[in-house]
Amino acid sequence: MQIRIYYEDTDAGGIVYHSNYLKYCERARSEYFFQKNSTPVIDGAHFVVRKMDCDFIKSAVFGDMIFVGTKILEMRRASFIIEHEIYKDKILLFKAKVTLVLARNGKPQKIDKNIKDMLQSLFAII
Repeated sequence: MQIRIYYEDTDAGGIVYHSNYLKYCERARSEYFFQKNSTPVIDGAHFVVRKMDCDFIKSAVFGDMIFVGTKILEMRRASFIIEHEIYKDKILLFKAKVTLVLARNGKPQKIDKNIKDMLQSLFAII
């Protein structure tokens, strides 16, 4: 997913404020669902972040066009692990490993085969 860096995304030094990289990842995850005429809410259940490991490698700046790629690393019973990578041109800027849990009413739910297949079709791009 392509994202342009706007002035509002940057700090006083003109570089992207660190928490915005997390927003870009979240936006990309949602956008992958929308591109398939779906949403991240499935039969009243939704995906919540359980764990995140981030690596801030280089900075994006005002006006940059970045690309957020996402792929599944591992599928589990009620969760899955994805990797986000953010690039400017072919330069890696940011990387995050995210564990997402399917939850309904605050409780983990089993990810059935249909949902697993859908997730694998959505998140196959880096």
